[in-house]
Amino acid sequence: MRTFNKELQQQLSPVQALQILKDGNERFLKNLKVNRNLLQQVNETRDGQFPFAVVLSCIDSRTSAELVFDQGLGDIFSVRIAGNVVNEDILGSMEFGCKVAGAKIIVVLGHTKCGAIKGACDSVKMGNLTTLLKRIEPAIEQETTTTQNRNSYNPSFVENVADINVHMNVQRIMEESPILREMVENGEIAIVGAMYDVAIGKVEFYDDAMLLKSKELVSETVA
Repeated sequence: MRTFNKELQQQLSPVQALQILKDGNERFLKNLKVNRNLLQQVNETRDGQFPFAVVLSCIDSRTSAELVFDQGLGDIFSVRIAGNVVNEDILGSMEFGCKVAGAKIIVVLGHTKCGAIKGACDSVKMGNLTTLLKRIEPAIEQETTTTQNRNSYNPSFVENVADINVHMNVQRIMEESPILREMVENGEIAIVGAMYDVAIGKVEFYDDAMLLKSKELVSETVA
């Protein structure tokens, strides 16, 4: 499996980058991972890197983007924070990954049974974690279908909040980063929301949280 170089990266469209991630997760599910020589990839990337994707995911030990999308060294900018929330530092990292380093897609990857989401649902207060969990509170407020047991002991409530949290952070990227918004509007990148199921290993990409220049691009395939 070839490591991404500048030529391969520049040839990709945002939708082709999305398809690579989808195909990688399918391989992961079937335990048909691509055979990679990681030490060779170390050598191939020693003078530079040309990742095709930026993935914002939780720090949960089960949600390594390189593994669940079956990618190698130099393929993904992996941004990890509890609750896969967005702040200025993360936006800056995404801007570097796309505007400077040439990545073609940003994925906001939530996951089921998220401890950070559960903590926010229970209004946990603990040191610096308090400030981080406050970033999830808008998703809790927007979850209006659950009227009772709005806490971590209600699995459906937790998953609803996790879903909303992904959608809201996709929108936050667009609202709070003029650089990334312009790149989406110019068709240079896509921003996509997704959910990883920790029980089965499958990533579900959200059609209603997929920001592309044109919906017609969805029909593209990887060459």
